[in-house]
Amino acid sequence: MFDNDIGIDLGTANTLVYVSGHGIIINEPTVVAVNQKTGQVVAVGHSAKEMLGRTPPHIVAVRPLVDGVISDFEITQELLSYFINKANKLSKKLARPRIVIGVPSGITNVETRAVKDAARNAGAREVFIIEEPMAAAIGIRLPVNDPIGSMVIDIGGGTTDIAVISLGGIVKSKNLRVAGDKFNEDIIAYIRNEFKILTGEKTAEAIKISIGSVIKTDVPLEAPLRGRDLITGLPREVVITDSDIREAISQSIGMLVTSVKEVIEETPPEVLSDIMNRGIVLVGGGALIRGLDSILYEELRIPIHIAEDPLTCIARGTGIVVEQLDTYREALIYEDDEEAPT
Repeated sequence: MFDNDIGIDLGTANTLVYVSGHGIIINEPTVVAVNQKTGQVVAVGHSAKEMLGRTPPHIVAVRPLVDGVISDFEITQELLSYFINKANKLSKKLARPRIVIGVPSGITNVETRAVKDAARNAGAREVFIIEEPMAAAIGIRLPVNDPIGSMVIDIGGGTTDIAVISLGGIVKSKNLRVAGDKFNEDIIAYIRNEFKILTGEKTAEAIKISIGSVIKTDVPLEAPLRGRDLITGLPREVVITDSDIREAISQSIGMLVTSVKEVIEETPPEVLSDIMNRGIVLVGGGALIRGLDSILYEELRIPIHIAEDPLTCIARGTGIVVEQLDTYREALIYEDDEEAPT
């Protein structure tokens, strides 16, 4: 272990950076603002997210990762450089770090190589890649190296990773493009169709967090929503309730539950027996949606646990791995200077 090793949860929505000896020191949106006239990066992270939907035509705020995959290599490199440099300044470290990066399960060799190359070009000395559900399991201290079955559902911004883990590897997994961003899209579409109001991604996200629920709540939740009336073109405000959000995301939640069932159906019986005893752990921002644990329990009849501080599980896991590389080497899918496995 070196004292400037870094673990990165490179998420579609947010990027978290763990520095050994310091813990998680950066948690910022995965957003970059670019001046299209000059090609220069104007802002990264919090300041760039503030610009979403508010920029003049020549400045574009972009999310370089789409569905957990790099869609713009150069901007991802700029993003990683910014976070690595910021981590070095905050932790007073100057040497080129070793880095462990969490990526979605089922990522292709080309995509894995892109992540690795971006990190190397951004200043990393060595780069190690680990699948996010494995990193999350390590972050919440599940016995991943033991012959015991564990199951993790990581509901992030771009993707949901469902993984069954045993003996340092992923036994069965499924990656689906149904996660926080899809829920936001569902809410935007529902409000457009039902209320004839056009609203933005940030507003949908805020409404989802404040009143989103997948089961009926004891006390009805409601929140005001402002947007542009599609008929008059003028601003209008309406009141949205938790039942509206429930209806908006119901189809996506159904797809998520079905995918979890599919993974369970393909899991070896001995491993499944462990999971039935130990339960399934929810991590990621989506774990915080009200009632999701109850819906999953009703459908699966397996205990469901929400991880403590679910938003930071992957970052904590990458940090533990980078500090104990020899212990968790089996969990890595790609070590530096070797070909990505086929």
